[in-house]
Amino acid sequence: MRIALLPGDGIGPEVIAAAVTVLEKAAGKFDFHFTTQLFDLGAERFLRTGETMPDKEFQSLRDDFDCILLGAFGDPRVPSNIHAKDILLGLRQRLDLYVNLRPVKLVDARLCPLKDVKAGGVDMAIVRENTESVYVGIGGRFKPGMPDEVAQSVMLSTRPGCDRLLRYAFELARTRRNKLVLCDKANAIEAAHGLWRLALKEMIKEFPDVQATTLYADVAAMRMVTHPHEFDVVVGDNMIGDILSDLAAALVGGLGLAPSASTHPGKVALYEPVHGSAPDIVGTGKANPLAAILSLGMLLRDQGQLAAAAAIEAACAQSVIQKACTPDLGGTLTTTQVAEWVGAAL
Repeated sequence: MRIALLPGDGIGPEVIAAAVTVLEKAAGKFDFHFTTQLFDLGAERFLRTGETMPDKEFQSLRDDFDCILLGAFGDPRVPSNIHAKDILLGLRQRLDLYVNLRPVKLVDARLCPLKDVKAGGVDMAIVRENTESVYVGIGGRFKPGMPDEVAQSVMLSTRPGCDRLLRYAFELARTRRNKLVLCDKANAIEAAHGLWRLALKEMIKEFPDVQATTLYADVAAMRMVTHPHEFDVVVGDNMIGDILSDLAAALVGGLGLAPSASTHPGKVALYEPVHGSAPDIVGTGKANPLAAILSLGMLLRDQGQLAAAAAIEAACAQSVIQKACTPDLGGTLTTTQVAEWVGAAL
């Protein structure tokens, strides 16, 4: 198993170091082998050289590794529209990682801001299209800085993009509870989101065992708060999926428990915690490593290490339940101590 490490900025190096600690423990316990290579692609590299993602590094990530484990990107000294865009969004686009999978599960009822929701009462997988919508960067500004300035961002949806993501989501639903909901704003964005509904209508015929429905995204947001148990596999375009996945994460304890995978079946995949670089807590020991460790679990699952992945997920859940975690989840442990606790729990 060849793993590229992109720690990035802020707390990224801290949570990736924690994940590697757990990876080493898991390899010893479950008898698998791996190699890692660290890539210096963070803000410090940019400040030294002006480089973001040189072609040589990109080609190595694409050709020499099975998967990528990424920490976080973002530094107040570096323009995010250049740095993070070239690296994080650049990898998604250039590797055509069209699936962004964000599983969300409540393991401890005390972390849910909703009343009367028990552990397991929130258990969904957000399947977000990762290469289209308004995030493609088509558009611009006319007369910048002038009183009549105009800004435009184009929302791009393609039929192949809709079809391949929906097929992935339907197949995922078959491994879960056979329920799928497409969330969009087809009532207001008739062309781009109407295409999603058309693609869903036609694909339903191939998956008669999956209960497929649609919700407008604003209604979906309300029902996630009032009826979270209804949701299993949630599908949305790049923007809708981004928004709803953060809302869902808030129902289970926040972004510190939110892992993700950006994948294209058969190609190198990228795994990362959903949270940002949090420069205000760098070096304090308060960085929550569980999202990074859970992202590692997703990586191992996709690499066929099912027992190791399940053990990591169970150990992370127990760290939360037993409050062997960082202060944001009610614990008193440091980033390193959480990693050691999870590793020992394996």
